[in-house]
Amino acid sequence: MNPRVRAALLNPFVLFTLIMTVKFYLASAVIFDGSIWNPLVTSLPSVWAAFALIELLADRRKTLAYALVDLVYTAIYFAVIMYYKYFGIIVTYHAFSQIGQVKEVKGSVFQLLHPYFLLIFVDLVVIALLFASRHRGFRRWASRPKPGRGHRLAAAALFVAMTAVCAMQIVPNRNILNELARAERMGIINYEVDVMLTSGRETLFEPGAVTPDAVREVKRLPRKAVPEAFRAAEGRHILFVQLEAFQTMLLDLKVDGAEVTPVMNRLKEEGLFFPRFFQQVGAGNTSDAEYVANTSLLTPPVGAASETYGKKALPSLAKLLHARGYKTVTFHTNDVAFWRRNDLYAAIGFDRYYDQQFFQDEDFVHFGSSDEVLYRKSVAEIARLAADGDRVFANLISMSAHHPFNLPAHKDTFDLPERFRGTFVGDYLRSQHYADKALGVFVEEMKAAGLWENSLIVIYGDHMGMPVYSLTKEDRKLLKELLGRTYGYYDMLRVPLLIIAPGALEPRTVGTVGGHSDITPTVANLAGIRLDDCIAFGQDLLNYDSNLLPIRYYLPTGSFINDRAIFVPGEAFGDGTAYPLDGGEPVGADAAGPDGKPLVTEDEYRRALDLFRMSHSYVSQLPERTKDGGRRSS
Repeated sequence: MNPRVRAALLNPFVLFTLIMTVKFYLASAVIFDGSIWNPLVTSLPSVWAAFALIELLADRRKTLAYALVDLVYTAIYFAVIMYYKYFGIIVTYHAFSQIGQVKEVKGSVFQLLHPYFLLIFVDLVVIALLFASRHRGFRRWASRPKPGRGHRLAAAALFVAMTAVCAMQIVPNRNILNELARAERMGIINYEVDVMLTSGRETLFEPGAVTPDAVREVKRLPRKAVPEAFRAAEGRHILFVQLEAFQTMLLDLKVDGAEVTPVMNRLKEEGLFFPRFFQQVGAGNTSDAEYVANTSLLTPPVGAASETYGKKALPSLAKLLHARGYKTVTFHTNDVAFWRRNDLYAAIGFDRYYDQQFFQDEDFVHFGSSDEVLYRKSVAEIARLAADGDRVFANLISMSAHHPFNLPAHKDTFDLPERFRGTFVGDYLRSQHYADKALGVFVEEMKAAGLWENSLIVIYGDHMGMPVYSLTKEDRKLLKELLGRTYGYYDMLRVPLLIIAPGALEPRTVGTVGGHSDITPTVANLAGIRLDDCIAFGQDLLNYDSNLLPIRYYLPTGSFINDRAIFVPGEAFGDGTAYPLDGGEPVGADAAGPDGKPLVTEDEYRRALDLFRMSHSYVSQLPERTKDGGRRSS
């Protein structure tokens, strides 16, 4: 090699520029579908700004400084890749508040980790080994001579220029709500810096501006004097059964003639079945589903609701029922500190919670006792609480079918064909078949305890199990074979909702589009509770045929679901994409359906954003709760 070329390549500025270029191209390839030049234009200025600062301030140990910048940027790129593979959005520093959960979900992390992602760390490993070896040639190379005055001036000029370029990439793009589009236009590092500078500056509505009438106006919901099915299930025990990672596509699904979910298939014929029901969770996933289903409030802009809103005095169905004489309890087999559910349960107002201490890790699966134990012990406790004539409102949170779906062999009773074995799709089917079988235990225990006929049972999925963004070609092929269509957002976001009240509700399928925020209003109506003077961001699915669901996480901010399509914005509404609910091909924001009417409108886009802002404004301005709330039961 030409000595001058070799010397140039060994210059830390040049060498680390080449290294970082490979890394930001890797991250961009996983997350964005932009042009070949965009990563270079948006990411190189932030790299050079940091490197110029090193050349300006560092003396002999500048190579170590380069390695440290490399380490920081690499950690950010890696975190962005991994977070995107599950949530479909760009991670920010807020997620570090969840770092304590990583140990609990390490299996999920490893499942999402493709081996080639680790290539991003190769140079750091090599540098660390060379530092540790004390190799004379490396030490001589790493100890660069002190820069002269002219060199420092050039570095200062480069720093100012690159900082100005970064600012020009950031400021004009701040109004883009879609996090993916904003990060692509700004560059990943610039996006992260901008989030740090602007976080917590959400524009809130004035105190008192968020009223029941104001929410109804945005939702386009007229008042109804006598709602349909009002008091249809009044006076019954009310039980919520939240199914882990259970998607609606599983219902009636067969693999070579074998039913995946025979219990759920039977149950949906015994009550109200909502096939067009969608998740509305945020960063908290399962705990967010508990929050939204119990409060009819929406998830916060960042972080899990349990962490962001856990100190607030939240309005909830539990509090409404407690005021009417119900005992309110919740069951979860993991430690209550996981996702700070101790705060969430106190904020919601449960009288009592049952966690790992109650279940004693009997028949352990993943995070705690198996679903079979959950249902058996919970129903026995509910029967005990109801023995003195009191009505009970209970939440049962299943966990055995948790991502990455590595179900213990002794729980596997689903004989899958060979082509599904060892695949992510196959593992998902195995886990959900077990979860469905365990649900049968719940039904049997309820009937044996004499509770089934006197209860209103609400069974719903908490969130998706298979992210579109992390599926392999093999997974996609298997799903297409099973579904007869390409797996996309519609199948990913759709979770089941069943409402069963034996003898009180005539079984039928309800085609209304709904989401987690609609559970409390629907159940309250059936229980004979009017919410006219309550803040609820959902609606009663038995009395309103049209819906608008704002979505946050798994899709970028600004996304929503209406009666006809799932909408994902681009840099604004106009360059967004609509995914028809009838399975049609994705189309632009201005596309019309077969009837000539638009699939989505900009008015819906703005109203969906208003609903999120109204919910966050309302909850942020609620008073702090004055007591710890429910107590643990052992």
